[in-house]
Amino acid sequence: MSREPEESTEPGAIGTEARRALERELADLRTEREAVASTLGGTDTAGDTADQADELQRATELDRLDNRIETLRTRLERASRAAPPSTDAVGVGSTVEVRFADGTTETVQIGEIAAESDLTLVTADSPLGRALLGHRAGDSVAYDTPDGRATATVVSLGERPDAAR
Repeated sequence: MSREPEESTEPGAIGTEARRALERELADLRTEREAVASTLGGTDTAGDTADQADELQRATELDRLDNRIETLRTRLERASRAAPPSTDAVGVGSTVEVRFADGTTETVQIGEIAAESDLTLVTADSPLGRALLGHRAGDSVAYDTPDGRATATVVSLGERPDAAR
């Protein structure tokens, strides 16, 4: 049985580790932005072409940093207002038990940011993560792997075991 996933325009809640990673990235970007901003000249004197190109490159980098900072700030703000992940349909933050075509099962956490230390995390933008989003227990999904097309069935959804920490 396969259903079309439900679309959501609002980002869902994020897990503790994902929040920490986004907050670390935000702090690092703010530090980097401060360093880049301090190198921008405040004068209107004409320099040589190389100086002008370097100044333009730093201004472009400052714009890039500002955009990423705003994206992260907005994401963290919206996640704070979001409800906990649904146990009805797979979303970011969901814990999903999945049965693969070979009969093996695995419990995975759908997250936004990959963490080397969390081997059960599947990012929402990975092939399996994208395939699972919006689906319910009993749904079958198909996704691409380096070895070709694969299928899996959503066995159950629940809260992450360490969510209470």
